[in-house]
Amino acid sequence: MLRNKAREMSDSMKLWWVLGLMGFLNGFQASNITELQSLDVSGFEAWNVTERHNLDTYGLSATTSLLLNVGLTLVERAAVKGAFCLDGSLPGYHLHPGRGSGAHSWLIQLEGGGWCTSIKDCVFRKNTKRGSSRLMEKQVPFTGILSDKAAENPDFYNWNRVKIRYCDGASFSGDSQNEAANLYFRGERIWLAAMEDLMSKGMSFADKALLSGCSAGGLASILHCDKFRELFPRNVKVKCLSDAGLFLDALDVSGGRTLRKLYRSVVNMQHVRDSLPKSCTNRRSNPVMCFFPQRLIADIRTPLFLVNAAYDSWQIQASLAPSSADPNGVWNACKLNYTRCSASQMQFLQGFRNQMVNAVKEFSVSEKNGLFINSCFAHCQTERADTWFSPNSPQIGNKGIAKSVGDWYFDRVDVKAVDCPFPCDKTCHNLIFKSKIN
Repeated sequence: MLRNKAREMSDSMKLWWVLGLMGFLNGFQASNITELQSLDVSGFEAWNVTERHNLDTYGLSATTSLLLNVGLTLVERAAVKGAFCLDGSLPGYHLHPGRGSGAHSWLIQLEGGGWCTSIKDCVFRKNTKRGSSRLMEKQVPFTGILSDKAAENPDFYNWNRVKIRYCDGASFSGDSQNEAANLYFRGERIWLAAMEDLMSKGMSFADKALLSGCSAGGLASILHCDKFRELFPRNVKVKCLSDAGLFLDALDVSGGRTLRKLYRSVVNMQHVRDSLPKSCTNRRSNPVMCFFPQRLIADIRTPLFLVNAAYDSWQIQASLAPSSADPNGVWNACKLNYTRCSASQMQFLQGFRNQMVNAVKEFSVSEKNGLFINSCFAHCQTERADTWFSPNSPQIGNKGIAKSVGDWYFDRVDVKAVDCPFPCDKTCHNLIFKSKIN
């Protein structure tokens, strides 16, 4: 029964992210609207929209040969540390070795994919690739910031590039267990085991390192940023990048705080407190507040770059206007397609953008930090070829995301780019979701 339920939910949660990628691979100029077709929009609320769900399933089998596909490596020594995925399987990562001038440079990307918020939720999740390495793809394509082609990834193409798979449900944090449900909440141990394994494979000799992540992985890159810095000698250039990880403690459309409630469940159930930066928990009695990046970023000592859409699609659907806050479905059309938002709904979303801009003001004062906050309806822009670096990638002031991140990392120029409010930006790859009509 659980297997059938998992299959049904998997089918209902498939999101098509292929238009932009197909356009890039076929060499044409993609439009500024990326369409996502889903059977049920609730799937986007539960999972990381950047998943490609087996590309060849969606007609890309002829083009995936052009992509770099990298095999899965399990962290064999994780077992002795008790570092397990939710189901008790070993964690894993995909590593493509560096070459030439990048042979001693390392880029670590933490995979995203939402969170599980209850025992029931985590039991379901452990029977998916987000909770078990037994169900992970044996190979994944490296695109965007992970690409090995200079034409697609000019500053990091020849680095050692690693994608660490996400299977704990708490942004690589927490340390607990539920024996009755046979669940392992070992995100912190997974982080430590993966770092130790990579250090043994050459990362200990790094001269440059960048910790990145998208969505729940973008949150994780903030949570672990200073810990990552501590792995290396002071003469090593170490920085962090968070893509779509700036989750705000914002009021939803009903006046409640949906995301705070979600985070409370994650932090308490998985015993996340000890994984959170002490700079925050020492000042706050409620550790849940320290799971929100807006209360962390100004105190991160290591240089940090934030890439975020000001109208983050995931936050609109899962935090601002979820069905629990909008039982009559007033927001259904708007959250699927921004062009169908009413004037009052757009005003609400402009208020959300203002909150995001205000949240980064103190952070942006520091010279070491960087920003790229574009006024797009998007989520995760560094992993995709079309938004990371292509002829029509999103831009602020005639500079795209890849160039902005590279300029900041290599100290070529200061980057503090905050876009003007919607609808001024005509370079966005805005997401539009289509509910499939049965």
